[in-house]
Amino acid sequence: MSQIEWDSDEEESEKGFNKEYMLRMMGYLKPHKKTLSVVAVVVIISMLLSLLEPMLIRYAIDEGMTKKNMSVIHIFAISVFAIRFISFFLQRIQIRKVNYTGQRILFEIRQQLFDHLQTLSFRFFDGRPAGKIMSRVTNDTNAIGELINGGLVTIIMELTHLVGIVVILLYWDWKLALMAFTVLPFLVLLVTGFRTRIESAWTRSRKTMSAINGNLNETIQGVRVIQAFSRAGTNNKKFADINNRNRLAFMRAVKLELTVWPLVELIGMLGTVIVLWYGASRVISGELTVGFIVAFINYLWRFWGPLSALSKVYSQLLSAMASAERIFEILDTEPEIKDKADAREMPAIQGHVVFENVKFRYEPNKPDVIKGLHFEAKPGERIAIVGPTGAGKSTIVNLLMRFYDPSEGRVLIDGIDLTDVTLPSLRNQMGIVLQDSFIFSGTIEENLRYGKKDATDEELKLAAASVRVDRIANRFPEGFQTQVEERGSKLSVGQRQLLAFGRVLLANPRILILDEATSSVDTETEQHIQDALDTLLEGRTSFIIAHRLSTIRSADKILVIRDGEIAESGNHDELLKHRGIYANLYYTQFAMQQKLAQRAVGNE
Repeated sequence: MSQIEWDSDEEESEKGFNKEYMLRMMGYLKPHKKTLSVVAVVVIISMLLSLLEPMLIRYAIDEGMTKKNMSVIHIFAISVFAIRFISFFLQRIQIRKVNYTGQRILFEIRQQLFDHLQTLSFRFFDGRPAGKIMSRVTNDTNAIGELINGGLVTIIMELTHLVGIVVILLYWDWKLALMAFTVLPFLVLLVTGFRTRIESAWTRSRKTMSAINGNLNETIQGVRVIQAFSRAGTNNKKFADINNRNRLAFMRAVKLELTVWPLVELIGMLGTVIVLWYGASRVISGELTVGFIVAFINYLWRFWGPLSALSKVYSQLLSAMASAERIFEILDTEPEIKDKADAREMPAIQGHVVFENVKFRYEPNKPDVIKGLHFEAKPGERIAIVGPTGAGKSTIVNLLMRFYDPSEGRVLIDGIDLTDVTLPSLRNQMGIVLQDSFIFSGTIEENLRYGKKDATDEELKLAAASVRVDRIANRFPEGFQTQVEERGSKLSVGQRQLLAFGRVLLANPRILILDEATSSVDTETEQHIQDALDTLLEGRTSFIIAHRLSTIRSADKILVIRDGEIAESGNHDELLKHRGIYANLYYTQFAMQQKLAQRAVGNE
């Protein structure tokens, strides 16, 4: 699903009850059948005890009050107290079991969603706002959890009450029962008439909350840019607008519910009035007793209560349906890049890379980004890839890492098509350092070991020393155990980049990719890294994308990419002699650096 489709999906109205989604949600209950069976038994016992109370009231009035028999009143009081005492303990068991099961199911759904997200290909995340994906894992799973925690128990409990009450009322006096049920058609018309509107209102509320998450995530990620351009005021207005839409959507849903449920109770009261009117006439005629009418009305009140509760659960169910649709949309998305059924382990990589007439496009209806690319990198060679922004440089290394598969052609390593081997066995032998190095929360040591958990202390210290990460660690009292905080916020940009170098070097990859990896470090640090890489890259095939052409002069081969094609190829000296695109880029950069140097001297 593209960005446009994703956004339009957020604006679609809810599709209503979906049997397939409901069955899939119920599937999460299967591992907890024993616990739910206990809950069902407890609920049924509680229901039976509850249904005894009106009978005891009838007994107390007709046999106790009317006949002035205090022993009957005593029996009534003790019985009601015993029922409530037993119900108290049963309710504790029910709440504990239901909440435990609900939280386990919520944990399982959230974990399944999180695990699946990590398997999805880059194309899935291209253009999808991180905040809205986060909303799936948090808000939408919570909506399903709330349904399972409270809604399903309510359905079981209230349905058993309804069945029990209907049986008792019809058994006691079917004529009086039918008089009471004459208002049911009005109740059905009311609920069905408002159902779609309530449904859409809660959907709008949930989707506006997703928009809040997306905007909040974007603001936090871009706070430096926001403050640098003094855009806080504009962003506040934008957030206020989104926040207000969420408030209005929520209030609209609440207003609709506040209109419907009091009307449901009013209709229920109308049924009670009809029973009281008809029943009173039969009491006066001696056909029925006062105790019978009181008990009958008591049952009737208990009848309207479950109907109202079930109607509210239906709203909860619709909210969960909207969430289920979003969650299952992710869970049903198959990873585009995955192992074939007959995929084999990648043997130890020697480093012979071939791009064989490779074409690639990001969307089926979009033009090719890579157009018939063909080149070869021999084991141990350093291949530099240069060209203007948007030429396709990063796409080439993404294809090599098999983050994407070619639309046409093949990418081979040591003569093996990348699509024929398992992803872990391929990527475990490759390493990549990006321009924007992602550092995880945790310690410096944990970030270094990210690519090789079983590295020895000696290997870790050697890798750290090679790129001066040891000097970074020594600046902090905790050394390598220093917590770097979220995204490495405790470190400078250059320090994060050095840590990323140490992480990939410790992994000891057979093929190393540097995608603008030195652009965030100063010249002195860059020179030190280059010196370290001269030793560390010995015998490894490496691909280096760099805008600073001075950093790739020693490359064995330089590929100049323009519009997804190789415009020029050769080493540094050959390309300068050719006086083409590369020479023009190099001399332009050289002249610019000289001007900056002269300006710096002049300022001194």
